[in-house]
Amino acid sequence: MKKKQAKQGKQRKKSGFSKDKRRKHHHWLVSVFYADGEKFGRVYTDKGKADRFAERQRKSPVVKSARITQVS
Repeated sequence: MKKKQAKQGKQRKKSGFSKDKRRKHHHWLVSVFYADGEKFGRVYTDKGKADRFAERQRKSPVVKSARITQVS
């Protein structure tokens, strides 16, 4: 019997953002992509606020997608 190989996509590199003990807060970038091709980005220091903003934007009919990425 042959074993099925797991499909391997892109492997994300683990960020070293949590290693720096001097850092007081992290920065979260919310990228919003609109149906007409426009892009908008906003940076938050609170992950909860970034999550709420992204969810609120996703509810809009003109928003194609909203992403949250840690930038520092």
